[in-house]
Amino acid sequence: MSRYRLLLLTTAVIVGLDQATKLYIEATFLLHESVTVLENFFHITHVRNKGAAFGFLADSSFRLPFFILVAIVALGGILWYLRTLREDQRLLQFTLCLIFAGALGNLIDRIRLGEVIDFIDVHWYQYHWPAFNVADSAISVGVVLMLVDLWMEERKRKRG
Repeated sequence: MSRYRLLLLTTAVIVGLDQATKLYIEATFLLHESVTVLENFFHITHVRNKGAAFGFLADSSFRLPFFILVAIVALGGILWYLRTLREDQRLLQFTLCLIFAGALGNLIDRIRLGEVIDFIDVHWYQYHWPAFNVADSAISVGVVLMLVDLWMEERKRKRG
């Protein structure tokens, strides 16, 4: 599969799932409404994030144009980087597709709502990880897999 078909397929699946779940949460949950899935561990909770990761810049007056611009530049950078990869760099191609799809999913929210819908609420009793969504998950998995790929490439390089 070519890198661009992989990008289209990954983006369609991730953005489709991301937007479908966000639309479902928006339609069926009141803001801050929460449903327990696993007691003291996992809830579905409708929250909004005006900032970036962990609410970064949430109260800034320039946040929306800034985040939209950063996302567009990042998407362009990912497309450029994807184009430069060798055909045998399949894992790295996939990681970039995941990150691209996640960034696009959250960009759609920022343009549509001015903020991002989050709903996956993981916690251990009262200790909460910040809520996130499918797009955030795709970005996180993409970054972790990218680090794994870089580590494997470095090991391969050291072996000669």
